[in-house]
Amino acid sequence: MKYIVLLNGLPYTGDIVKDGYVFCCDGAYAWAKDKIAIDENVGDFDSLHETPVPPPAYVYPAEKNYTDGEIAVRRAIEAGADEIELYGGFGLRSDHFLGNLHLLYLAYRNGVPARLISEREEIFWGEGLVGLNGYKGKTLSIVPFGANAHIIESSGLKYPLQELDLVYGSTRGISNIAECDGAHIFAQGCVLVIINRGGKL
Repeated sequence: MKYIVLLNGLPYTGDIVKDGYVFCCDGAYAWAKDKIAIDENVGDFDSLHETPVPPPAYVYPAEKNYTDGEIAVRRAIEAGADEIELYGGFGLRSDHFLGNLHLLYLAYRNGVPARLISEREEIFWGEGLVGLNGYKGKTLSIVPFGANAHIIESSGLKYPLQELDLVYGSTRGISNIAECDGAHIFAQGCVLVIINRGGKL
């Protein structure tokens, strides 16, 4: 089952298709309440000044070890999610944005593909054979995150990646272009794939 997690970053202004269970985290309710039907509101609600609908079954303490987004992602994983989409996770606070990248990793390490989506970008984790399906003509970047990575080979990219080390302190891997819908890379080590949803920059 797909889970959709709505986060309290910059409001997502695009359309969201309700094709899964929707968790809304705390202040995200302000931008999401008229956009998509919410199944469950989650969090400590320290940044929301109204009672959300549906009312939360449990209000977490404001002083806790996990962000509201991590609570929602962990609950989605525990519920057997086979896919997670996160919206509203960009902007406002850089620390939360970096934390949201770690939520992608949390899902990935638990065998659940997850994507952080804005109007212009889509970010996901990859390791081993990483399919880049459906991105023909899109600008994409592949960067190491957590440790250096090595790209063994690629297919369908304007700038082929062959036996390439992606290391901290270098911008190699930034601004490639998918030339077909079936592009892929094969990576040793984890990488973040960042897709420009609006096309070439």
